[in-house]
Amino acid sequence: MSTPLPPQEPLSLWDASSEEADVSRRFAEDGASVDIAIVGAGFTGLSAALHAAELGLSAHVLEAEKPGFGGSGRNVGLVNAGIWLPPAEVRDKMGETQGAKFLKAFGEAPSRVFDLIEKHQIRCEVTRTGTLHAAHGPSGLRDLQGRHAEWQRMGEPVDLLDRAEMTRLTGTDAFHGGLLDHRAGTINPMGYCRGLARAALAHGAEISTGVTVTGLARKAGQWRVSTDQGTLLARHVILATNAYTDTLWPGLQRSFTPIHFFQLATPPLGPEAAHILPERQGLWDTGRVMMSLRRDAQDRLVIGSMGTVFGDAKRGLSRRWARKKLAQLFPDLGPFDFDEAWHGQIAMTPDHFPRICALDEGLYTAIGYNGRGITTGTLFGRAMVDLIAGSPAEILPLPLSDPAPVTGAPILSRLYQGAFTANQIIKSL
Repeated sequence: MSTPLPPQEPLSLWDASSEEADVSRRFAEDGASVDIAIVGAGFTGLSAALHAAELGLSAHVLEAEKPGFGGSGRNVGLVNAGIWLPPAEVRDKMGETQGAKFLKAFGEAPSRVFDLIEKHQIRCEVTRTGTLHAAHGPSGLRDLQGRHAEWQRMGEPVDLLDRAEMTRLTGTDAFHGGLLDHRAGTINPMGYCRGLARAALAHGAEISTGVTVTGLARKAGQWRVSTDQGTLLARHVILATNAYTDTLWPGLQRSFTPIHFFQLATPPLGPEAAHILPERQGLWDTGRVMMSLRRDAQDRLVIGSMGTVFGDAKRGLSRRWARKKLAQLFPDLGPFDFDEAWHGQIAMTPDHFPRICALDEGLYTAIGYNGRGITTGTLFGRAMVDLIAGSPAEILPLPLSDPAPVTGAPILSRLYQGAFTANQIIKSL
């Protein structure tokens, strides 16, 4: 049995404010054999470990840092249905039958997350009042009107809001309208990660942190998983590293374009913030460089956008951007500052679809979540375990694929970073 590791410095507001305890544990299984070795302790890996344990499969999660260290613990915390693409575009690209299946699975994905939270009593500041997709201008409103027509055709509980309704739900008249998706909600993403880890451990899974996987080799029908602290033998392996994928499996790191998303959080504001998102929906907008906003359970405002943090919560470019943006949205807010600043990494694919890949016999990965990590990771973690347990590939929300390289991914990543940095500079002037 592995033993706990000492606590580390918080990496985000969600890390510092999570009610769920960190379950970091030492690796103490050298030479052990399991049904499934899982690399990465984010939403995907922990969902896989929990569902494997519930099916009676032995699972061991190997994490280089601590649960939720990557994009999962740095997430905005919006539990959204669907993906970035409008429903019509999903069907156009996947075909009517497969597209409808995909949209149904991702439309139900928030309920899957909320059901796990309730079942395992995960303390993660959950709200189920929906999320708001805000129109930053007339073109954004036209896009949302098209999306709304599609969701209505499918019978989904998504409302189109005019400017007055958006003002009531956000506390600002800056938006031209919006969509309220009643299927969605918000969570503390690190709390959700840690709660999944706690539940997985309670069902018999093992989790080792501070251990780096250095190699994978298949021999005699099983995988030898080499780490910097020993080896693990496994019949199956799941690589659950998404945007934090390294060179462990050749070529996988080149199958997506990494971009960053940063956030800053104020201290608890109390009554002066009560008019801002009064029903606590999380918000993101239709801008080309997306902005997010939410109010957490302690009445902190959390604002974010694409790119990295420059400076910290008390000084620097990102703080200036966030102060100006909040002042524009809420000119009557009064004096405020920031306590926390952080950023995480997102794996973007050229077509904005995620992937489940069979890399080799008994070796799976899910990658390219395009900023929808909470629902996608939860769904895909379970889906890969179901495949391992013998379910047919037809149960997947999309077909298995190969990790095709993205041409010029490093150059694209630098171009995006340059554009996002320029946006911070321009918008902070």
